[in-house]
Amino acid sequence: MNTKQRDLSYYALRIQELLNTSFPGRAWDIKFINQRSSRAANAYEDAFRAGNSVSQCDHIANCVLFEGLHFSKFDILFQVVCNEFDTRMADEELRPFALKMLPVCELVFTNYELTDDFTYSIEFNLLYTELTGTIAIWIEENGLQ
Repeated sequence: MNTKQRDLSYYALRIQELLNTSFPGRAWDIKFINQRSSRAANAYEDAFRAGNSVSQCDHIANCVLFEGLHFSKFDILFQVVCNEFDTRMADEELRPFALKMLPVCELVFTNYELTDDFTYSIEFNLLYTELTGTIAIWIEENGLQ
């Protein structure tokens, strides 16, 4: 296996792990994974050829690989479920419940400009509160099913 193939495989595994964890709706988007992996491997190679250190090359490749993937709707929703509703269900039910709530809460997310640094904004607490309320109302109307 040549270095380029190994790099693509490495980057594909890294982005696949992030997508599985934080962006479950994109976890099977093979085209996206392949494009990002290829771009990251090329960015690393170009940076290395330009004389950058290995750590600088890694940083450049990671910026390309994870561009636009620093804020996750699912991560914040899972955080809300774990922090606010964990006493209502078993630990192994938290993630599946958060996945179920993602489409329910989609309208809430449309009220916010979700950028990579949204977590550090003042609006983050408003979103958290609104998600908590939406989930509480849904549970009240539908139960935990």
